[in-house]
Amino acid sequence: MYQPVGEPNYGPNYGQPTYYPPPDSNVNGQPYYPNDVKNPYDGGRFKPKKTVNDPIFLILFVLQLLGFAALSGVALDTWISQGGLGGGLGKAGGQTGTAVTLNRSTVYLLLLVTAAAMLLSAVYLILTRMFTTMIMHITLVLSIALNIGICVYYWITKYYSGAVIFTIIALLSLFSYFGFRSRIPLASLLLQVVMDVSKHHTSVYAVAFTALFIQAALAVWYTFTTIATYSKWTPGNPSCVTTSCSSGKVAGLIFFETFSFLWTSQVIANVSLSTLAGGPYGSWYYFGPRELGEMPKHPTLSAFGRASTLSLGSIAFGSLIVTILELIKLILQSAQNNANADGHPVEACLACCAACFVGILENLVEYFNRYAYIEIALYGKPYITAAKDTWRLFKDRGIDALVNDSLVGMTMMWGAYLVGVLCSLFGYLYLRFTAPAYNASGQYTAPVILFSFFIGLVCCLTITSAIEAGVSTIFVGLGEDPQVLAIRAPALFAMIAETYPDVTRGVPRD
Repeated sequence: MYQPVGEPNYGPNYGQPTYYPPPDSNVNGQPYYPNDVKNPYDGGRFKPKKTVNDPIFLILFVLQLLGFAALSGVALDTWISQGGLGGGLGKAGGQTGTAVTLNRSTVYLLLLVTAAAMLLSAVYLILTRMFTTMIMHITLVLSIALNIGICVYYWITKYYSGAVIFTIIALLSLFSYFGFRSRIPLASLLLQVVMDVSKHHTSVYAVAFTALFIQAALAVWYTFTTIATYSKWTPGNPSCVTTSCSSGKVAGLIFFETFSFLWTSQVIANVSLSTLAGGPYGSWYYFGPRELGEMPKHPTLSAFGRASTLSLGSIAFGSLIVTILELIKLILQSAQNNANADGHPVEACLACCAACFVGILENLVEYFNRYAYIEIALYGKPYITAAKDTWRLFKDRGIDALVNDSLVGMTMMWGAYLVGVLCSLFGYLYLRFTAPAYNASGQYTAPVILFSFFIGLVCCLTITSAIEAGVSTIFVGLGEDPQVLAIRAPALFAMIAETYPDVTRGVPRD
């Protein structure tokens, strides 16, 4: 059982002497640390070169964001001038407004969804903070129940292609729980150590909630823009008198807006991750707790400055790869829905399998990217260099086996998945209750549910990234200098040494 700070032999030892002894002398203006003890500033750590990395992707990111802003301005200007095509809050408001396309009542719906997503995400973080040992079991059990529930629903509604896939997923999740149960103690202790560190660094929560509010604001902006796009360019709307309208134009613009939203959302989340990794978590690992006086002043602000300027292009590069995979998965899921609606179960099943494959690939890339962002945050490396060094670090130190066994990321992901599903359920129930005129035949139910799911998923992933940043930073630090963890968290180090002895052996010095 994990014990709080102050008990012997457990957790981060804030009362221990500093790991790094006073330097004997200075070399090239930097302290020199003898006796095979790494200098915290080795290799430019925390003090990268003043160079803008991956400038091409930085420029592309800025251009797409400006393009989204321009398109949003044009669409919203028309939408506002037309009074939002009518509509309002609640059942009475849903009965008013245009019956052609999404109107203002949908804005109220998705605003409520965003508020629900923020509330659920905050509740999930609080629960993780209060019940660090239990939360892993709870989320895994809930995920199994959710998969079984979806499976049963698909069989009842005769959605056979989805039912077959979710039957397999439900069985795999059920068997994986028993397979992973023996690994839960190590992951639980790791999660507790990260949460214990975060108690002493309020900047962790400040960054997490700031990123959450920015993501929520982006989701609201995206919501307004997509609805205004439907309003302006859907055939039959008043604006079509002076503007050419077509379903193809609407689809193309929505695709670009979704691409921009996903990419920007990824960048925001990864800037947050890099800020936490290069700030409170990285400083705790390499300098020791703040109480010892070795940690630099304002590490979080310094890390944010590096992540949002010099390293923003590298973060945008990695985020773009994940965004492209996410879009491919969305296209395949749309093809699956169309095939199922047209009565082609074989095509629907093939599209579903392809979407699952792309989703797995996306998760692997996103998983690897997280550790590359730690290298970027600590050393200010370009994305390709950081990715190569991350892979080399994993292979040389055996960290890949340990990372694969960590269930913390899986727990956080399932939590975000649950929040997304609950938000989509809320959106669906609100749509059913208000019965807006534009959705009389149910043609807009799927887009509204999809938007609701994305809003919930993005908000929760943003806030739980604060926890994953700490876990990832410990893994990277463990690969570079494992003996530091023996000072910082002896119980965690002992458990890792017992389970993965190769990881904690001495590493060669350059």
